[in-house]
Amino acid sequence: MSPNISKSLKRKNFSSQESPKKPNWIKIKVESENALNLRKKLKANRVITVCEEAMCPNLSDCWSKNHATFMILGDICTRSCSFCNIGTGKPTSLDSFEPYRIANSVQELKLNHVVITSVDRDDLYDGGATQFVKTISQIKKRSPKTSIEILTPDFKNKQNAIYMLSECNIDVFNHNLETVKRLYKDIRPGANYKHSLDLLKKIKELKPAVFTKSGIMIGLGETYDEILELMEDLIKYQVDFLTIGQYMRPTKFHHPVIEYHHPEYFTKLYEEAIKIGFKIVSSSPFTRSSFHAEKDFIRLKELNAQTS
Repeated sequence: MSPNISKSLKRKNFSSQESPKKPNWIKIKVESENALNLRKKLKANRVITVCEEAMCPNLSDCWSKNHATFMILGDICTRSCSFCNIGTGKPTSLDSFEPYRIANSVQELKLNHVVITSVDRDDLYDGGATQFVKTISQIKKRSPKTSIEILTPDFKNKQNAIYMLSECNIDVFNHNLETVKRLYKDIRPGANYKHSLDLLKKIKELKPAVFTKSGIMIGLGETYDEILELMEDLIKYQVDFLTIGQYMRPTKFHHPVIEYHHPEYFTKLYEEAIKIGFKIVSSSPFTRSSFHAEKDFIRLKELNAQTS
């Protein structure tokens, strides 16, 4: 059994359900020497990356370019989403030195753009928002020119969290819907589709200059029309940037892949999303929330400058 799955006491067991065979366009790259060097640096600073924890297929590509997405608040989540490889269970106490180690890594790696994400921490009064605030503050102290993107949980029932984050020096606020509304019960138990939309809406109201971003996985059984409905919902809430990627099953204990979509299908979705009104769209089998995040942020700024 996967070591991450063994931490979970609540996740539904999907081991009896098979996924289709991976097509030839789904090929994961082997780590390069540059990626291995980055791994050593991150290990030395004792920081966690979602790249490793979530088994991201782009790890080698990103790490070879000195790009990594830092994960705060530990490596155990209080949710049990059926697509995610991060362990579920009772988290350990907060690490007060974590923000300093993250900031040190950003400075050491000379990152121009950094992405900070976290596990869900429903056990904390603020859902972990204070740790985000401290981490952002420490990064800005050491690397004031570095742009910051945060990929947050939904902070469900944590009224103060979004206000705390709106006062931070961030450039991009990302919260993923992950899937269409109909599939939430199976894919994101504990989450709420409308609440996630409201979170994106609220940050835009509180901090209009920040770029908002959301992402979904496809291949979980959703329909084309349901994807279009999700896109329209995000546009109503003024979300600037959409990512669309192929769901890939981490282990046999996770939700099965229902369909591997051809790259042409992702192109079709890209064209539809641009037509609907998103400023930036990334749509491909290997697209993930933080893939090419720096390049896309620069493009967003350019587009914004042209229209302002």
